[in-house]
Amino acid sequence: MAGKLKSETRSRSKRRKPLRLAEKLTSIRVKLGMSQGALVRHLGLEELIERDYISKFERGILEPTLDVLLAYARAISTTGRGEFLEAIIDDKLNLPAKIPADPRR
Repeated sequence: MAGKLKSETRSRSKRRKPLRLAEKLTSIRVKLGMSQGALVRHLGLEELIERDYISKFERGILEPTLDVLLAYARAISTTGRGEFLEAIIDDKLNLPAKIPADPRR
């Protein structure tokens, strides 16, 4: 019984996952006008992920790692510095209407 309880505790994450993340990642790709494969190349992640990961991110099956989220944030900013990372991960914030966006506006 103790073993079962321990494994159940491990499977329950206390970290709240962003509910709108998949929707926002899909929106970013669509607004950039790219296929999933083209997005992987645009993000410079060819050595880290394959095209099917983008599909899984967009369907909410997988949650991107922090370095992947930062690559998305850099891709949607005109400066390339990732100023929109918070907008990607915070459900209360919307993405910029036009992507790539100027963070000063």
